[in-house]
Amino acid sequence: MRLSFTGIGTALITPFTAAGALDEAGVRRLAARQADAGIHFLVPCGTTGETPTLTADERRRMVEIIADEVEGRTMVLAGAGGYNTREVIASVAALERAGAHGILSVTPYYNKPSQEGLYQHYRAIAESTKLPVIVYNVPGRTGCNVEPATLVRLATNVSNIVGVKEASGNMTQMADVCRLVPEDFIVLSGDDALALPLMAVGGRGVISVASNEVPAEMTQMIDAAERGDFATAGRWHRKLFPLMQMNFLESNPMPVKFAMAAMGLCEPIYRLPMVPPQPATQERILAVLKGFGLPVVVESHA
Repeated sequence: MRLSFTGIGTALITPFTAAGALDEAGVRRLAARQADAGIHFLVPCGTTGETPTLTADERRRMVEIIADEVEGRTMVLAGAGGYNTREVIASVAALERAGAHGILSVTPYYNKPSQEGLYQHYRAIAESTKLPVIVYNVPGRTGCNVEPATLVRLATNVSNIVGVKEASGNMTQMADVCRLVPEDFIVLSGDDALALPLMAVGGRGVISVASNEVPAEMTQMIDAAERGDFATAGRWHRKLFPLMQMNFLESNPMPVKFAMAAMGLCEPIYRLPMVPPQPATQERILAVLKGFGLPVVVESHA
């Protein structure tokens, strides 16, 4: 088991039962499937996991189940973020007790703090826990960008802030982060399609949506890039690219959950405001799955 959050981590979907409850048996199956495929770490309670619709108890229970299922095989980087620093600190404490090995914390959204506010927010979170903390920068969703200088300040001054999930989609900024942060600071891509470009300039891997569907194949791509074998990694990237694009035909996680349900890996149950993709999108997803040779056992969802 790796002792750092490098390589590939899967941003896990959250399976629900037909009655709309957390599907605990399904969580266990999905976690085992990922560990069996060699995924380097698992990331529950993120955007892909429909986390805004989960209760605090459900988030804690999800981490508890996954940590138990994959113990000794892979690590758990649990999502705990928000726009109320005190609430985030309480959530971090609960997830640490549940067995998380690290925390992925999305930037505050809606209230748009300054760069100083972001620095103080993350410093307070990190000082509340012994766990390593990874900053999650996704300005397209939060309306708030963590600038490279702020990341350098955090990396330099707060010992357990160990990395960033960079999902700005701005390769210039991402390359600047890799250039400026300390060498041991982990820079992960938040976009499957940008993982290889980022790794070519110093990134250390990806937190992936596509690895929900194809964990072994995505692991092979990232493993090759980590070895410096970008020819092999590039071949995998070209093969996997339609899957990467497919997952964002509509807002994540609607397409990936539809795909997983089509493959028979979860129930097609979403929590509002998430809903099934539109019929035309469903057809496109099914076509990509079949084109990749993945099993399709359910053709459509209401």
